[in-house]
Amino acid sequence: MTTASDGTQLAGHRWAMPDGAEPEGRPAYLLHGLGEHAGRYDALAQWLGERGWQLAAHDHRGHGKSSGKRGALRDVDDLVLDAEHRLSEYVQESGVPPLLIGVSLGGLVAARVALRGNVELAGMVLVSPAFAFKPTAVQRLMLGTIGNLAPDLRVGNGIDAAKLSHEQAVVDAYRNDPLVHDRVTGRLVRFVMTAGDAAITQASALPCRTLMLVAGEDSVVDPAGSRRFADAAAPGKLALRWYHQAFHEVLNESPELAAPVYADLDEWLATLDPPTPVEALAGIGLS
Repeated sequence: MTTASDGTQLAGHRWAMPDGAEPEGRPAYLLHGLGEHAGRYDALAQWLGERGWQLAAHDHRGHGKSSGKRGALRDVDDLVLDAEHRLSEYVQESGVPPLLIGVSLGGLVAARVALRGNVELAGMVLVSPAFAFKPTAVQRLMLGTIGNLAPDLRVGNGIDAAKLSHEQAVVDAYRNDPLVHDRVTGRLVRFVMTAGDAAITQASALPCRTLMLVAGEDSVVDPAGSRRFADAAAPGKLALRWYHQAFHEVLNESPELAAPVYADLDEWLATLDPPTPVEALAGIGLS
C-alpha cells in the first residue's frame, strides 16, 4: 500500500520477472480501466517480463484493493494526481523513466499524465483509451443538474461484460471477480468527459512516442475519440493500430483477435530507445 496526499490507501502491484529473465527488467507501469483492478493483468505482466520489462501498477482509488467508495472521486483530478505520485515513486526506485501503459479509463489518465509533463516517460501505450464515450441516459442526467447537486451519487457504469471480449472465459472471469464493481459517480463521469476533450485538444503537445491499440467494435468507449486524438497528435509521435473486429479488451481478446495486437505491441516495443537515467535527463534539463 502507498498513501495518496489525502490519506487514501492505494494498493500497489509488482510482478516478478519470469524464470530465465533478468532479475530486474526495464520499468513499465500500468493504469487499469473503470470498475476493474490491476490484478487482472497477470498475463500481460508475464508477456512483458519475457521481453525484459518489469510491470508495476496500482489500483485506482475506489477500485480493487485500494480504499475509497467504489467508483467515487474526492476531486475531479484525483486519478491523475494519484498516478503522478505513484509514477514518481517508481522512477525514484528504478532510476529510469518508465513505459506507461493505460487501459480504457487508465488510457485517459495516462494521456493526461503525459501531457501535463510532470513525470518523464520512456514511451506510452494506450489501449482502448476513454477519450470519448456515449453516456447512458442516467449518466447524462448526472452531467446536468443532478450531477451538480449530488456529484457523489453512484449508479451503474453501463459496461456490458459480454462486450468486453469474444473470449467467454474472460467474460466469465470478469463477472465472477469479487474485486470488479459497476459503480460510477457524476464526478467521475464529468472527469472522463472533460479530460477526454482536453486530451484531444492538447494532443499536438504529446511529449513521448505513443502506440495506440484501438478496438473497432468497442461498445464501452467510443473509438472515434481515439481517431480524433491520433489525428491531432504531432507527426511521428503516435502510431495507431486499429482492430476492426475486436471488442474493448483487445489484450484479452480471443487468440485469433489478440495475436495481431500482441504482434504490433512487440514490434513497437523493440523500437524504443534504451533507457536514459533520470540523473542524466535532469542534467540536460529534460526532467
